[in-house]
Amino acid sequence: MSCACFILTGASRGLGLAMARQLRARGHRLLTLSRRPNAELDGPGVEQWAVDLSQPADVATRLRAWLAALPRQEIDSLTLINNAASLAPLAPLGEVDAGELSRALRVGLEAPLLLSAAFLAASADLTVPRKVLNISSGLGRFAMAGSAVYCAAKAGLDHLSRALVLEEAARPNGAKIVSLAPGVIDTDMQLQLRSADPQAFGERARFASLKAEGRLDSAEAAAAKVLAWLQRPDYGAHPIGDVRDAG
Repeated sequence: MSCACFILTGASRGLGLAMARQLRARGHRLLTLSRRPNAELDGPGVEQWAVDLSQPADVATRLRAWLAALPRQEIDSLTLINNAASLAPLAPLGEVDAGELSRALRVGLEAPLLLSAAFLAASADLTVPRKVLNISSGLGRFAMAGSAVYCAAKAGLDHLSRALVLEEAARPNGAKIVSLAPGVIDTDMQLQLRSADPQAFGERARFASLKAEGRLDSAEAAAAKVLAWLQRPDYGAHPIGDVRDAG
């Protein structure tokens, strides 16, 4: 019996964990790539890898081998969700440690690029639907002081997606690619934003007000919106999306 197969990064908490819960509940086959596996996800149909996405080359090589060995008759669709991200210390770029900047950029942009390359190469022979969903952010489209590396990574994801759409359009059964902003979500990242040093991060008050005014989606609600976008009949028609534009 065939099933939909999903590969999801950053599945141990927040939006990623919420998406993993919902995918598992629907009976889909799921491979998660996270720094620490989450015992809550253990069970039939779920495989969890403990990986460091700040060192993505080896992870991409492993994923390519896994995909090449995947029994073709057992899947009726294949989807990669690049969700993992890393928020460097919130401060002007010149005040942040170079190692922290490098890690954030590797997790947020280099890893999705390499994993997407592995996914596209190893699944090119499939005739079933293939999708890549890159979890972007409004900060990839509207710059914010104090978080330059996160803005750069998300803007890079958007433009990577635009380029991949052009490439896949020229291939038989090319994959559908979207870079999607999931809205503002009540996760650990939001806590980090509203708890930052206001002297180093001038936008702290704005993020604190989002929480105080109840304007944050729960991780579960945001996950439902993101997964619904994957099911849209026009998925991939536009490389850049935002769940707040779903209507």
